[in-house]
Amino acid sequence: MNAAVEDDAHVNTDVDVIVVGAGPTGLMLGAELALGGVRVQILERRTEAQRHSRALTLHPRSVELMDQRGLVERFLAHGRAVPGWHFAGLDTRLDFSALDTRHGYTLFLAQARTEQLLAERAHALGVPIRRGYEVVGLRQDDGSGSDSGSDAGRVEVDVRGPGAELRTVRARYVVGCDGGRSAVRRAVGIEFPGTDETLTGALGDFAVVDPAALDRARAHGVLIAPLEPEGERTDGSPAEGRPGGLTRIVLVDPRRMRTPAAEPLTLEEFRTSLADICGTDCGVAQPRWLSRFGNATRLAARYRAGRVLLAGDAAHIHFPAAGQGLNTGLQDAMNLGWKLAAEINGWAPPGLLDSYHAERHPIGQAVTENTEVQTLLMELTLLPPYQRPAAALRKLLTDLLGIEEVNRRLAGRISALDTAYPPTAADADPLAGRRMPDVALTAAGSTAGRAHELLPPGRFVLLDLAGDEQLRRSVTTGWGPRVTALTVTRHEHRTDLDGVREILIRPDGHIAWATRTPALPARRIERHRALTDWAGRPTRR
Repeated sequence: MNAAVEDDAHVNTDVDVIVVGAGPTGLMLGAELALGGVRVQILERRTEAQRHSRALTLHPRSVELMDQRGLVERFLAHGRAVPGWHFAGLDTRLDFSALDTRHGYTLFLAQARTEQLLAERAHALGVPIRRGYEVVGLRQDDGSGSDSGSDAGRVEVDVRGPGAELRTVRARYVVGCDGGRSAVRRAVGIEFPGTDETLTGALGDFAVVDPAALDRARAHGVLIAPLEPEGERTDGSPAEGRPGGLTRIVLVDPRRMRTPAAEPLTLEEFRTSLADICGTDCGVAQPRWLSRFGNATRLAARYRAGRVLLAGDAAHIHFPAAGQGLNTGLQDAMNLGWKLAAEINGWAPPGLLDSYHAERHPIGQAVTENTEVQTLLMELTLLPPYQRPAAALRKLLTDLLGIEEVNRRLAGRISALDTAYPPTAADADPLAGRRMPDVALTAAGSTAGRAHELLPPGRFVLLDLAGDEQLRRSVTTGWGPRVTALTVTRHEHRTDLDGVREILIRPDGHIAWATRTPALPARRIERHRALTDWAGRPTRR
């Protein structure tokens, strides 16, 4: 059986977590929850895995997440690294290769392949993916508040199965990863404020194109992307048409950009749009997929309502400017997974699960805002009254992106490598909340050669850079199942690590706590407080 397909005949009626939606966000979250020892089940409305790929890229931070879980080689084997990216289609590219990461590139990888690889990961961790189950109702009982560690509450979910039969399944928590029209979000009454669609673009995946015409299309602002490697389809079947496989063409036609996204797109219309824009229809033929997409932009007012949470497109939708949507969803899942597992396993410190909204909602807001900016920059050039000043504005911004610091700042934002969560303590070290740099290191008792190789188990990692002979004994006694404690004997030099004695890395690769306190007794007191604040109360033995 294909790893991306699950026997749908049996749905578990009582689990810890129901994840609704088997897209990239839901699959990533299911795997993260399973890694945390949670009984999780994924329900998906569609009966088969998606064949078409709306998203095509994994940005640097998402590639880092795969690295932190030991999965990166699988993804790299199917993708193509692209060191430069774009903001609003400006001529000066964002230079991801200059960023502080081992993965300074966008990985060009079709969403269908990403989903396949994540489904394989979920299956390997024992996560059932039940297809053909549509959520039609949801209820929380009186114990469903934000009480930490309580077993009183449950969520009941009414689902319609493959044979149209209705049944009720129960869980301690439900996470809606079911897209912009999320049934979970609507059922729980979370508001989804924002703006309606005012502009649409068109995309087509073609088995046949005229390669000689593609450069002319690019010169007129049409996006051209080879979708698949030679001789291979994203679903594993042989490619059709020309030897290079499918070619994606994406455009915004000024004469048709107000057409509703729900209106079907025809091959003839696509050809006409290409000819109107660049003087040639690029010889497109044998379309495998034609679709419109719009700029409706919305952000959930809350990412949590009692025992129901949202992630991915269920929490935020926007125009696909700079390819951030799928990536933001994966990062939502990585942030939520270990926190929800901690809550279910009973060791979460107060407020940990609520920190999911506190940390990720501002990220969703930042993404929706920058995509609106990019969309406006593109749209103005298509409107005759604004074309001249818009062209001048785009030239100005293109020039500004030629400034190294400006380029690096915007590249950090689009790549999500600059994501830093607010520190929880007033006296927190400057490292707190930032990504843990993937420094080369040697640690006693570990074969890892760099920091991210310590993270695949999904536990906290405490690194002692100063040497404390009691470290492992004290941490193992109090937090053994949750925290891996290691004494670092060597690490590469970085100025931001100067003076740092200890670092506590969260399961999602962000730094929970760091200290530069030189006195060992005081450092031990700080460490105990930090571990309790982040990994819960110590186990008494």
